[in-house]
Amino acid sequence: MSDLLRAPAEIKYAEELDWLESVDENPKPFAWRLSPKMLRLFILGSERADGLDREVSQKWFGDRSIVERAIVTLASDRGLLLIGDPGTGKSWLAELLAAAISRNSTLVVQGTAGTTEDHIKYSWNVSMVIAKGQSRESMIPSPIMTAMEAGSIGRFEELTRSTSDVQDALISILSEKYISVPELDSDGIVFAKPGFSVIATANSRDRGVNDLSSALKRRFNFVRIPVVTNKKSEAEIVRFRTEELLRRHQIELDVPPTLLDVLLRSFGDLRAAAASAGSDDEKLESALSTAEQIGVLEDAVLHSNFFGERALTARTLASSLVGSLARREPEDLAILNKYLHGVVEPRSKDEGGDWPEFLDGGRDAIATLS
Repeated sequence: MSDLLRAPAEIKYAEELDWLESVDENPKPFAWRLSPKMLRLFILGSERADGLDREVSQKWFGDRSIVERAIVTLASDRGLLLIGDPGTGKSWLAELLAAAISRNSTLVVQGTAGTTEDHIKYSWNVSMVIAKGQSRESMIPSPIMTAMEAGSIGRFEELTRSTSDVQDALISILSEKYISVPELDSDGIVFAKPGFSVIATANSRDRGVNDLSSALKRRFNFVRIPVVTNKKSEAEIVRFRTEELLRRHQIELDVPPTLLDVLLRSFGDLRAAAASAGSDDEKLESALSTAEQIGVLEDAVLHSNFFGERALTARTLASSLVGSLARREPEDLAILNKYLHGVVEPRSKDEGGDWPEFLDGGRDAIATLS
């Protein structure tokens, strides 16, 4: 795993999944590797009441009912659509579910304007077709077809980014559970094995890009992933992701709780300002999601390790925040400058602590970018 830039969940947590599978005596749907109860425990972490001989870490931070509804959906005949704002953990939850159910989370189609039917059905190896003609051997199955043949979970990221033709092709797969290959005289139908399902994700901010048809909506159970608003939960997510980063880069650098609090409060302030803004010009272009908050902290940690004194400072954190969130000039810089003068400056006088240095770092970063 050490030679992989980013190991998929089934490799990253292979030892834990093996152990859970060995002690899992609960009934499993189809060919699932874990039972629904153990699957929930793998994602949300163990508690003392579970009576296990070892602790299982929490990997996704959110409401238990969301995970349970997702699991129940995958045990049914319907596809699962995880929908929510950017940075709410939709893709990560989909990966964890696929990894624990099938031990393969890599059967993924990425929805874009360029995604075609071939990406969710099949294509051909042109050189083999020329040499031997069209056959199952010369066919290149899509990740979705591969999942069908294996009775596994296939994933479709950003479903609403793909065109209506692609979405229509998915309707057939979800309802009929087979793919017809008319180019083949025999063996021209690929049937799905028990356990096959599709987990799709959709960005709620993409509404209107390529809206789902009512026919496709009927093939999915919708599970909405809310934005994390609980400060404690968000702090756990940010800390969890940052610790992963430090381990991956083998960095020994402490993230003081006081600086984590500065980051959380700053994002809370900026979200409140965006909610009360009268127009889009008065809002940052950033979605101010938890994922972007993690990105700001990761940027600050790496900068401190490579170019600083191997200690995270409020000045570096402020510089990373401005650099990450200022995407439009001069609009975003003006919004951040207003925040620094209207909120951070009074707070630095009233509370002290890390806020004065955070204020100075933010001002310097804005001056550099202006």
